[in-house]
Amino acid sequence: MSVLCLIANPAEPAIDTALMHAVHRAVGGEINVLNQRIAVEFVNPALATAAEAARELVAGKPIDVAQVALAHRRKRLLIADMDSTMIEQECIDELAAAVGIKAEVAAITARAMNGELDFAQALRTRVKLLKGLPRSRIEEIRREQITLAPGGRALVQTMKTHGAFTSLVSGGFTFFADYISKRIGFDEAMANILEFDGDVLTGTVADPILGKEAKLSRLLTLAAFHDIPLAATLAVGDGANDLEMIKAAGLGVALHAKPVVAAQAAVRIDHGDLTALLYLQGYDEDEIVR
Repeated sequence: MSVLCLIANPAEPAIDTALMHAVHRAVGGEINVLNQRIAVEFVNPALATAAEAARELVAGKPIDVAQVALAHRRKRLLIADMDSTMIEQECIDELAAAVGIKAEVAAITARAMNGELDFAQALRTRVKLLKGLPRSRIEEIRREQITLAPGGRALVQTMKTHGAFTSLVSGGFTFFADYISKRIGFDEAMANILEFDGDVLTGTVADPILGKEAKLSRLLTLAAFHDIPLAATLAVGDGANDLEMIKAAGLGVALHAKPVVAAQAAVRIDHGDLTALLYLQGYDEDEIVR
């Protein structure tokens, strides 16, 4: 059994009554409105190709379509990427801007996130370019330039309220991940460690590098430790180093993701914010912790 979800961005409600009923006529099932004009679901659609039919009907509109299993629908474990997922920036690119090399570093970041470069080597190359950056400047960037992605705190707090364990697992840096984790309310955070000589960056990052293997490993380890079946796990990310955990999770979501990731993920969210992951689990607006 499954459920078909239509989800719009809360900043651009786009699911009107006419569209909702047009989709219902095409796919069947029981209609539940999770949030007016933002999220609606069709439980056990009768049409085998419900998702494809719905996508045709919403074509050209800022609406995401996803079909998910009803079994283990509300997930008990969340594994989330940080950069460009739980926050709106790539931290290393913001650090590079402070030393006047953002374009150079951002180009490497983009290629790494598209899977064109080895992640660990690309990380070391970029960090080397940051040698000499003062700790105080990094703290300033963290405080003033890093912004939370819309819906992230609601996602984590709602899932925790309903008993889930939440983990922020980043290929970025603990300097940012620990701070972001506390702001959002994750149960734990893991990331790479920038190395300092006194109060300036050495241009190196401590081994081992946390990349795609570590992200997948953390998903599997936490699921086993908490006795959670993989079907009851959720992973979300945007880059190539997130793909393995996204493919392994019961609900793997590519959020505003790079093409290589979006093409392979079971669910892709191109328009909605992080609250879309709650609607995919069947939470309605009254259940979301804001």
